Amino acid sequence: MSAAPSAFRGGCACGAIAFECSAAPLSMVSCHCRDCQRAGGSGHSPSVVVSRAAFRVTRGEPRFYERRADSGAVARRAFCAACGSPLFASSSARPDVLAIRAGSLDDPSWFRPAAVVFADSAQPWDPFPPGVSRQPRDRPRS
Repeated sequence: MSAAPSAFRGGCACGAIAFECSAAPLSMVSCHCRDCQRAGGSGHSPSVVVSRAAFRVTRGEPRFYERRADSGAVARRAFCAACGSPLFASSSARPDVLAIRAGSLDDPSWFRPAAVVFADSAQPWDPFPPGVSRQPRDRPRS
């Protein structure tokens, strides 16, 4: 198993958007909330949580979709307008962090979720990784 790097890069499928993070992840989670399911067209969103201060877009300008979450916070999701790739998300509840979609990383092989969050919303056809803690609702605080 690869360890999480201290810096990494990623971007969209067509190459119009690129980003980099200059610090190691704060945490890694698989989110099973209905918003993540709908936004990604999958059973969950594998996410690398990073400090907003260590993250920057290096090419292009992502588009954003905002929605009020069940918690009352505003969820903001970034995507590529050209190819539709989901890239990263943030929440007004935690403005100091971003959640990067693991599939958007240049090398996603090191992604290892420490927790499954919103497990109560998980679909029966999308199994949890063995040995990973389960949070019925919200993300654990880093």
